[in-house]
Amino acid sequence: MPHNADPRVQQNAMHALYSDNHRWLYTWIRKRLDNQFDAADLTQDTFMRIHSRQEVDKINEPRAYLVTVAKGIISHFYRRKSLEETYSEYVALLPEPVTCSQEQTHIILQTLEQVDTLLNDLPHNVKRVFLMSQIEGKKYQEIADEMGLSLISIKRYMKQAYVQCLTLMEDDFFE
Repeated sequence: MPHNADPRVQQNAMHALYSDNHRWLYTWIRKRLDNQFDAADLTQDTFMRIHSRQEVDKINEPRAYLVTVAKGIISHFYRRKSLEETYSEYVALLPEPVTCSQEQTHIILQTLEQVDTLLNDLPHNVKRVFLMSQIEGKKYQEIADEMGLSLISIKRYMKQAYVQCLTLMEDDFFE
């Protein structure tokens, strides 16, 4: 039986990792967040992410590993928080009859998060051009002038963004 296949070894390693580092990780995350409750949640999310992986017993530098995983979780947390705030600001501007139910809001936020993930795979300028066109409603020439790029570059970037969107839609990204 391979070393990492024994669930007891993994369970013991996870228990030791948690008991030795939970308070330290919570403190580390708490220093980076505005809210102790979010810090507690993200601390748990970090340990849950590690628990779902194999070979916990082979982690050589536990605190460095915890920080690496926590940074990704914190980044995702702030990205989602930013999306929620932007959406809430937008909804607040809508006339009263157009406001959404909690279920609709959840679906919209989930879709926005998926679109954000999709766009994060694109180069920075491609993402920026796509957002300026699709979200801000700017014409290609306006974008070219603002960014100091040629019109053909803007068209090329938009094509790249659309191809990415279509590819992911064909791969059932949004299911």
